[in-house]
Amino acid sequence: MRYEDDSIQVQLKEYEFSEETIDKLKDPFETNYPILYILYNTDKKKMPEAYIGQSRRFNKRMEEHLKSNKKSKMKKVIMLGHETLNVSAALNIETNLISCFIADEKYTVENRSQIKGSESHNYYEKKYYDECLFPKIWNRLKDEKIVTHSVEFLRNKDTFKLSPFRGLSPEQQDLKEKVIDFCKRGVTDADNNSHVFFIAGEAGTGKSVVLSSIFKTIQDLAENKASTNFNMNNNYLLVNHNEMLKTYKKIAESLPNLRKKDFMKPTSFINDVDKGKIEQADIVLVDESHLLLSTKDKYNNFEFENQLEEIIKRSKVTIVVFDEKQVLKLKSHWDVDKLMEIKNKFPIYEEYHLTTQFRMKAAPEIVHWVDSFVNRKILSFPRIKKREKLQTEKRFGDEDFDFRFFSSAEDMRLEIAAKNQKYGLSRIVSTFDYTHKKDGEDYLVEEGTFSAPWNRTDYKKSWAEEEATINEVGSIYTVQGFDLNYVGVILGPSIGYDPEKDEVTIDIDKYKDSEAFKNREGIDNIEKAKEQIIMNSINVLLKRGINGLYIYASNDKLREKLMTIQKENNNE
Repeated sequence: MRYEDDSIQVQLKEYEFSEETIDKLKDPFETNYPILYILYNTDKKKMPEAYIGQSRRFNKRMEEHLKSNKKSKMKKVIMLGHETLNVSAALNIETNLISCFIADEKYTVENRSQIKGSESHNYYEKKYYDECLFPKIWNRLKDEKIVTHSVEFLRNKDTFKLSPFRGLSPEQQDLKEKVIDFCKRGVTDADNNSHVFFIAGEAGTGKSVVLSSIFKTIQDLAENKASTNFNMNNNYLLVNHNEMLKTYKKIAESLPNLRKKDFMKPTSFINDVDKGKIEQADIVLVDESHLLLSTKDKYNNFEFENQLEEIIKRSKVTIVVFDEKQVLKLKSHWDVDKLMEIKNKFPIYEEYHLTTQFRMKAAPEIVHWVDSFVNRKILSFPRIKKREKLQTEKRFGDEDFDFRFFSSAEDMRLEIAAKNQKYGLSRIVSTFDYTHKKDGEDYLVEEGTFSAPWNRTDYKKSWAEEEATINEVGSIYTVQGFDLNYVGVILGPSIGYDPEKDEVTIDIDKYKDSEAFKNREGIDNIEKAKEQIIMNSINVLLKRGINGLYIYASNDKLREKLMTIQKENNNE
């Protein structure tokens, strides 16, 4: 079968981009297969520009580009061909190329996002195109000095993972179309009502990816304001999370119609509107809205009672991404009743629930075990039903999700270090239990022979992308919203086990996140709310790993329980 023949070379041709050249190029590779192409220039006075595309009628497509004011200014065209390319594969590789160009940070990527052009679907031998042909194409571009970094490096970057051009699942694409249609109706409402769209989904369901795609498409549609009534200068994406804000702003550096000032913290947005620095917004997208304040907070210069309500009041359309299982502070405490109050105040709203788990490439039995643990139940070690792997899975090393418990934090560190050496983006994180011992400016996590600095946040890049953090321990505040390839989770002293009740226990006094527990009014059962915040933090940490999850428990009884059920499984 031709897919198995790795000797087939990627064909690459480069020409000046001009009418004279294109007239001679009806089928550059004489295959009648789709062709991938890159238009680019290398103006040394500013960041080079690139446009990535694919076409079955290459010369016709080039004629269209030559008539475009923007694309006609490109100086070079690179054509990429391969004997196995089909339409589905070309579309898939095109979106991967765009996302890698964004993460490579060498070019301003001039592609625009379409409403219906972002859905990814399965097709024959997709694994081959993702894991074999695409890296070959990228390496050929790297050899020609067109791009800079390796595929492996770029795929681990947050700017790749949150790229607006990542392929969306049918569920995500359906949501995107509904949201954009909702926005079109909302901005043209003559009565100036507030319109709210709630997006619910647990950790790993791709909420931020689809939000990134939606915002880019809205801003691109706004280029032609007459067709949508969108105003590019009056739309914002808000996130109350410093690490994610860094990533969104970095993406904006590489794409047209996105500007750093479009991405803000919620309080800054509210205060800027009130001070007249910006107008009432047309469309506001709120990522990680479970981190919004639900009470006054003078430290954050928030003088109102509820951030979400104040954001809605200052925008025509508000798109809200929410997961009640990721609320991490009392001052951000949300529940079903509080959300219902918001909905009753702003009755023009719609809802959508994302349900598919994308982050953890784990069997349902493992995901169920994690969900049960977060609900304080410790099930038997998950038994995975074996299935015959497809040929492409065998060939390209599609490994099973690595789920293990460790009796030693140091042994877990060594395993994470090995995974990081092989795959990159593997880190250790812990619950917020380690503020009792300091080494200079750093807090330390110490468990047996293991010792490492904890919860450093003073990096320009996101925490996990810094190479030095392989020797550190992260917290919920450094990894929430992000992916890791492998994650090692240290469950600190606040997480225990009651053998008689056979359940996970919480010791609130040992949980050291003082900001999380600052008292506030309006919560009926404060102790229960605190316990739920701790369990939510565990939920966040346990669902960071794409390919593997390792767990070490500081509490003796909990560690013994976990090691026992793992041993029982190994003995069967």
